Amino acid sequence: MGLIRLLPRPGGSPPKPAPAAVPEPERVERLPERDVSEPAQERTPPVGDEAVTDDRPAEETSGATRAATRVIALANQKGGVAKTTTTLNLGVAFGEMGYRVLLVDLDPQGNLTMSQGLNPDAIERSMFDVLVHRVPISEVIEQREVDLAVASIDLAGAELALSALIGRERSLEKALAEVRGQYDFVLVDTPPSLGLLTINAFVAATGVIVPVQCEYLSLRGLVQLENTLAMVRENLNPHVAVEGIVPTMFDGRTLHSREAIEILEENFGDLVYRTRIRKTVRYAEAPVKGSSVLKYDPTGAAADAYRELAREVVAAKEAEDGAQARKHA
Repeated sequence: MGLIRLLPRPGGSPPKPAPAAVPEPERVERLPERDVSEPAQERTPPVGDEAVTDDRPAEETSGATRAATRVIALANQKGGVAKTTTTLNLGVAFGEMGYRVLLVDLDPQGNLTMSQGLNPDAIERSMFDVLVHRVPISEVIEQREVDLAVASIDLAGAELALSALIGRERSLEKALAEVRGQYDFVLVDTPPSLGLLTINAFVAATGVIVPVQCEYLSLRGLVQLENTLAMVRENLNPHVAVEGIVPTMFDGRTLHSREAIEILEENFGDLVYRTRIRKTVRYAEAPVKGSSVLKYDPTGAAADAYRELAREVVAAKEAEDGAQARKHA
């Protein structure tokens, strides 16, 4: 094999991380305009294609199983690995499946915000105000293909501003408490670093998905990311762990890409999703139109790849939850 095997292999495939002990959130009725500023209200359990209250078992609604909100951080300290692309298109794919989705742009570059046709330079309030000035997150949520908590360049100063605050690592966790029960999935796009913004995402998360470009330098970053997650588990969030690794920019014609997949599977086993996000210009074209690739080219292979990934993410979590239930039965 042409690539140097630098990643540690601790005695076979690592076990799947235990699911986060997230309490069942209170469900609220989905209104036509989805006004996220409205607090959750107690009501009679609905019938049909509506959400359910937290005192009833999860039911299947529009093909989606209603359960505890999953907060997934998409992280990799190496830039250019399709992290923002994966956050947007995976979120929209969840939306197509009938899930309620919130995307959170925690990257000062604002690429996720721009990918939905918004100008970060013209935004008056953003995630900076939420984290630093305690503005309710509902005030920075825009309704696009799915709901989006927007970012601006102000986020570049968030780490410095947060450093003087008590409980700074939990700022995002506290902000999400306002709307968490209104969504099935909250996907957080993190900056290409392991700084305080990414730590905030890890503390708030029930799991982490790592997009990894199929090349050598991108693989090395997984070691540093796991070290950071270990620190967060020990001190801040004992349940967070990598729940999946997404191979991106895969080119099956090259030996290098195939070897990168081999190394990932050898070191991380079942954590590596079977779906391969292949190189295509469609992923670059879609943001120019301010849309996901699922809207830009809905019948194309690029869109189908993220639909397949969404199904795999859901199925993997359901299988894990089932295994845990049998273990404790």
